[in-house]
Amino acid sequence: MKKALVIGAGPAGLTAAYELLTKSDQIEVVVLEESDCFGGISRTVEYKGNRMDMGGHRFFSKMPEVNAWWERMLPMQGKPAWDDILLDNKKALVSGGPDPQETERVMLLRRRISRILFDSKFYDYPISLKMETLKNMGLLNTIKVGFSYLASLVHKLPEDNLENFYINRFGRKLYTMFFEHYTENLWGRHPREIDASWGAQRVKGLSITAVLKDVCGRMFKKKNRKVETSLIEEFKYPKLGPGQLWDVTAEEIEKLGAVIIKNARVTGLCKNQHNVITSLRYERDGKEYTMEGDYFISSMPLKDLVGGMNYVPADAARIAAGLPYRDYMTLGVLLSEIHIKNKTTVKTVGNIVPDCWVYVQDRTVKMGRFQIYNNWSPYMVKDLEHTVWMGLEYFANEGDDLWQMTEEQFSEFAVSEMVKLGLIDSANAVLDTHMERVKKAYPAYFDTYNEIDKLTDYLKTIDNLYCVGRNGQHRYNNIDHSMMTSFEAVKNILSGKKDASNIWNVNTEQEYHETKEA
Repeated sequence: MKKALVIGAGPAGLTAAYELLTKSDQIEVVVLEESDCFGGISRTVEYKGNRMDMGGHRFFSKMPEVNAWWERMLPMQGKPAWDDILLDNKKALVSGGPDPQETERVMLLRRRISRILFDSKFYDYPISLKMETLKNMGLLNTIKVGFSYLASLVHKLPEDNLENFYINRFGRKLYTMFFEHYTENLWGRHPREIDASWGAQRVKGLSITAVLKDVCGRMFKKKNRKVETSLIEEFKYPKLGPGQLWDVTAEEIEKLGAVIIKNARVTGLCKNQHNVITSLRYERDGKEYTMEGDYFISSMPLKDLVGGMNYVPADAARIAAGLPYRDYMTLGVLLSEIHIKNKTTVKTVGNIVPDCWVYVQDRTVKMGRFQIYNNWSPYMVKDLEHTVWMGLEYFANEGDDLWQMTEEQFSEFAVSEMVKLGLIDSANAVLDTHMERVKKAYPAYFDTYNEIDKLTDYLKTIDNLYCVGRNGQHRYNNIDHSMMTSFEAVKNILSGKKDASNIWNVNTEQEYHETKEA
């Protein structure tokens, strides 16, 4: 029997393991996970009965196989969730689907509301063209935005960096208002230093033109209109947060006979003279182990993967060593109340603002976004009716001043920014806080990234290595795209296909772009 070693128990790694086990009984599967939990950055952290989503994860995909996979693990709700019961909300339910009040293993249908906080005012994300937006901007700014966009249509800039990419799609004025500072805060680099492919991947077809088309589609109730991912109005979400999906998947994998080893940090892979990987090394409980295998599916960061591999050409090693990442810190904040008022028509428990997350576009603070977990799922909050559970998100580099703060220092700093932004009146509204850090949360698109094609060409020469997922490909994949890389990897393993181009092409070819007929 052949043996597949899967590095990482995030979305890509666990998907690969499950697919192998369900599509073949001739392959033994072992999963090695560096941490003590599942899901990678898609995990859910539980703290005193309240749950945190690391980064915010909407479950939406145009790919039928992904949707079917999610449905198999967590069936869509057939009865209303707790907040919908309290508010008497009506929404589409699946006949015969599970009742979230009675069972844990269920996927909820949630309303998508994400806005931008800019100049103490809320703007839709992505920017809409409704009256509230124009009123918030003011007449002069609206005129400037309009002429700036028209200028961008006439004078296209070369898309050799992210700044030009955004200006071409939104005009310089909107770019400086809503993209420049946030992007620099997120990556720690100015957008002109970042490769345009990040925008192409994350924004795809979104632009002022796309917004106008969507507005017209709504006005005239056009059927079968295409909807960009950032414009979707509803999404799926596990009852207990994104990590629940991967906890359930891990359970199913173990039932199918796989071995999952937690707290196992893979430190290296050994290749023979024929450029075939024969074994890997990992550390666990202070000891080092070696494990042999036939197939190696890696979702570990490319920098670490190549850095721990023997017989690597100097150029490939240099590119891998120079790949940059951005780390992530978040502070869960339990509040007795929130100061910002709900001026929308959307009903919420406690009449809090209805946003899942809000992008902070304020140059006086370091906060990048904040989440309101009450709105993701009512089951993320221990006392939904009397508390507000938020997540304040910060982007950092491992070892910088922010990263080195103690939990007490970080809490005091982040809460002071909440007061500055008007989210709370004073620190007296804070009942409790909890800090989480995530290393290498976001693969970045600068430094040696512009040479990554050379690195991937080299990795493709190793026939029994399959690089999957966000960090496994150094690509800012969504969950569904990470899963698709694993679907393709398993197809290659089972068919004996040597060319890995199909795995690397996920989320780059037009067929994978996130548009949906709606």
